[in-house]
Amino acid sequence: MSLKDPNPVKPNAKKRVAIVVANPAVSSTTGWPVGFWWSELTHPWYVFTEAGYEVQVFSPAGGRCQADAMSDPNDPSGYSKTDLITQGFIHTPELKALVDDTKKVADIGIARFDAILVAGGQAPMFTFEQTTDLHKKLVEFYEAGKVAAALCHGVAVLAYAKNSHGEYIAKGKTVTGFANCEEDFADHAVWSYNMLPRGTHIMPWRIEDRMREIGANYVQAGLWRSFAVRDGNLITGQQNFSGEETARLVVEALGR
Repeated sequence: MSLKDPNPVKPNAKKRVAIVVANPAVSSTTGWPVGFWWSELTHPWYVFTEAGYEVQVFSPAGGRCQADAMSDPNDPSGYSKTDLITQGFIHTPELKALVDDTKKVADIGIARFDAILVAGGQAPMFTFEQTTDLHKKLVEFYEAGKVAAALCHGVAVLAYAKNSHGEYIAKGKTVTGFANCEEDFADHAVWSYNMLPRGTHIMPWRIEDRMREIGANYVQAGLWRSFAVRDGNLITGQQNFSGEETARLVVEALGR
């Protein structure tokens, strides 16, 4: 007769998180090159490693990934110039190498990781419909009772992630993601700088609208406010300023 372990949770075991970033693409609405957003990788990475976690970086197709230009602290726009965490990450060769040679999402071993976090940026809105391996992997984590997290436009994956019964895993769940008021702000900003014709939208569709359409309870904290929400083992973050808060909810769920 074998004795079943009465406490299968091993609180002292080293936790492992897979962070997924989008592969490079070209926006079908603007014609701009698009990718992932630096802080949505680097800020969670910082929180996880400070908690003693092991972190690996993946992308749907694997290989070299590129970030959206304005997320780089060295971009001439100066938009992210105060992001010292990202500045340190991209100037540390062994960390920058994680983005230059990502592993494929299909190679994520569910048994080896405790959580998956899907970062955002502009590319997910144009590419995630086709990334079926990512849809399946996120659902595998979710149905195994492990933490499934998504951040900003990375929440786009929830528009395609269905469980084994054909239901969206976000249906009936409280979630957040890039808000309509933030999409409006971004659209008006590019119009005012004559970067796009007035009336042109940067994104082909909107996270807030789609989450409501699939039956999720979408919530947000207002324009550019750091915000994340946990509903069971599903965790979502609002936008690029919410990376640390999203990661801290993952740590809260997993323990140190």
